[in-house]
Amino acid sequence: MKKLLALIMALVMMILPVIPAYAEEDETPEPITLTVFRGDPGDQPAEDNKIYKLIEEKFGVTFEFEFLAGDLDETLGLKIAGEDYPDLFDGGNSADLIISNGALINLLDYVNPEDTPRLWAHIEPQKARLIDKDEDGNDALYIIPNYGLADGPQIVNSVGGPAFFIQKQVLEWAGYPEIHTLNEYFDVIEEFLEENPEDENGTPYVGFDILCEDWRHFCLINPVQHLMGRPNDGEVLVDVDSDDFYTETFIDKPYAKPYYQKLNEEFHKGLISKDTFVMNYDQYIAQLSSGTVLGMFDQAWDFGTATSALMDAEMYKNTYVALGLVYDPEYVDGKEIEEHYVNGSLPNVRRGFGISVNCECPERIVAMWEEMLSDEWQMIFNWGIEGEDYYIDEDGRCQMTEEQYANTLDTNWKLHNKAEAFFQSSPKKQGWIMNDIEVGDKVVKEGNCWEPGNQDEIVFGLMNEYDQEFLANYGYSKFADFVNPPIEIAPSGEAWQIDYTPVDIDHQDFLDIQDRCLPELIMCEPDEFDDLWDAFVEEITPSATVFGEFMWERIQEEAAKVLDNE
Repeated sequence: MKKLLALIMALVMMILPVIPAYAEEDETPEPITLTVFRGDPGDQPAEDNKIYKLIEEKFGVTFEFEFLAGDLDETLGLKIAGEDYPDLFDGGNSADLIISNGALINLLDYVNPEDTPRLWAHIEPQKARLIDKDEDGNDALYIIPNYGLADGPQIVNSVGGPAFFIQKQVLEWAGYPEIHTLNEYFDVIEEFLEENPEDENGTPYVGFDILCEDWRHFCLINPVQHLMGRPNDGEVLVDVDSDDFYTETFIDKPYAKPYYQKLNEEFHKGLISKDTFVMNYDQYIAQLSSGTVLGMFDQAWDFGTATSALMDAEMYKNTYVALGLVYDPEYVDGKEIEEHYVNGSLPNVRRGFGISVNCECPERIVAMWEEMLSDEWQMIFNWGIEGEDYYIDEDGRCQMTEEQYANTLDTNWKLHNKAEAFFQSSPKKQGWIMNDIEVGDKVVKEGNCWEPGNQDEIVFGLMNEYDQEFLANYGYSKFADFVNPPIEIAPSGEAWQIDYTPVDIDHQDFLDIQDRCLPELIMCEPDEFDDLWDAFVEEITPSATVFGEFMWERIQEEAAKVLDNE
């Protein structure tokens, strides 16, 4: 009888919501709905989504999602003006706006080694980078990073960040050439277009797209730093080999001019259309999803929905390869530049969910995050339900059948079976699984990867035949082989994560001038380019100087803070 009672109690405990760390032992949470804002476009999850059902059963929590529609800064500005803050607030690439305007609580009031040991262990190794000072000089943590707090050595099977992308069919048509410089890149696109102006449906190909909308104008602005051999530091170039981490804006320097002059040349050859400068993000994604855009500079995560659409349609030849291009020596006084597009792994500072000051139950959310950082919940978020979405083999390795893997690439399936809208902005484990995990009556052995997309058996064993053959023709085993290994960046981390608020007016002026002038430079008559470039440099120099000097000073300060705490 005692054994039966114990069994019944165990079953009851499995379906009860978790008791928050701050609740009395005999309390259980009341059902609540959390309002959520994501600073990116997205799709509403299906009502029957199985992971959200599990969250509701376990934690008593449901979500009401709002995704970005329109301009990010304008949307956040309206929310700030009306203090219309959701419970969970992801400000995307403008998170500093909501932090500086007091929209988020200090998570250190709730996160500590005693009450939230998992969360604390998660952030503790990177405290020097993550913890800010509030206006009174007290330690403050507003956002636990959504990405970048990974365990074990960095995994790089593909390029998830910035690159010059090119459709695989272009390289296949050209006989699988090695493409390393800006001229080689545009030459192969030009040659392909000359013989293949339209796709099989009679739709004209677009040679090169440039997304300019809102904060995604990095597609227009950032390439110069990469062509100069540096990874992504946003709008500045950081000399990591100098003792003082010398930092400068690059867009106003002589070495920026050749890139935009090259784009001007390609525009007048017809590779770039005027429409690209007025296209919004949805139109851009639709064009990429159609398979008619041959190349662009972007970050892989930014057009992931287009990649998924192409994969769903089995248009593998129209998916993209990330190339790490550098300037041809003729553009930089004969200098040979070494490519470094991939950064070493560091946290995504101030990116992810914060809890707003309007939230009435911050302790509930923190307690939920604490439980969700357990191995069991991380397996659910990353891999799904064992036996349904993946299986564990006799060696303790997580595996997928071809059908299960195909599901993970299906946009509609994910709306029913993944909790991406919540999980993408939440604290999470990444990298290597460092200990054995019990899943039902099976054991996931250490050495697996948290993310299925990094698991060797998935990346290579279930790769479609087209991609396998494509890589084989290059003698590569993974798509990251097209670029060099990760490079060390400044101790301060990626410079784009620094809060620009103290020079916000100059920084905005700096960006506005680029947004207005760079498209004009690309479209102007070639014989007007030099004069317009000189006028651009003259106009932008004042704000560039203020912003560049500010960034240099802050990078030195942040680097010193990190080095002092190591």
